[in-house]
Amino acid sequence: MKKKKIHYTENYLLSPHHPVSVIVIGAGGTGSQVITSLARMDRALQALGHPGLYVTVYDPDAVSESNIGRQLFSEPEIGLNKAVALVTRINRFFGTAWTAEPRRYPMPETGKRKNRTANIIITCTDNVRSRLTLWRFLKPFRDSVHINETTPIYWMDFGNARTTGQVLVGTVRNKIYQPASEQYQPTPHLNVITEEVSYSTIDEKDSGPSCSLAEALEKQDLFINSMLAQAGCALLWKMIREGRTFYRGLYLNLDTMRMTAVPV
Repeated sequence: MKKKKIHYTENYLLSPHHPVSVIVIGAGGTGSQVITSLARMDRALQALGHPGLYVTVYDPDAVSESNIGRQLFSEPEIGLNKAVALVTRINRFFGTAWTAEPRRYPMPETGKRKNRTANIIITCTDNVRSRLTLWRFLKPFRDSVHINETTPIYWMDFGNARTTGQVLVGTVRNKIYQPASEQYQPTPHLNVITEEVSYSTIDEKDSGPSCSLAEALEKQDLFINSMLAQAGCALLWKMIREGRTFYRGLYLNLDTMRMTAVPV
């Protein structure tokens, strides 16, 4: 009988001596929801004796009027950078000391400027090119031997259309140590999104910013971002809380109200 596949979470993330470092790229519809869920996760992990999370958010865009209602921003925040507005609010509400970076990630590196790295990278963008750029940046870390708070271990990607979306978790490192199991088939490698999807076949078009909430809702349904964020963060929570997962992602369809898990 074929054993069920399982992935055991990198042990370093389960009982580190410091908060697990997280980078979130994109603080818009999905990103604003994910970041808020991460703040709740941070508090819950600390209550269980874990150091929690330290999150850095990257987004170069400013809050616009069309964002109010669909994204987690309010009218007084119009004109402010999304990452700064969101992280400032979360730091005040939860008492965290997270960081906002009002720019793209990764940026071209120079002798003086180097991009930060983190244990978990989360992408919440609608840009194909940015994913390919990120993977080119992360790929040299595949063979990392030593692990610390700057070592990229997992990449979680969120993506959605108007009423559908998906979350996928992949391993940045070539192999994550897996304990022996008589009951399951341990799986050390999980494909990242750029290994799973052939972006060369996708015609990416920038439709530009929406001028109103009504126009924005024609492109993305009101609850697709929040439902996708909740489901994805639930997967990440189980990976850290339970130290294992049978699933590496999920597909969500609001038209059929169906969520389908992606097995390891």
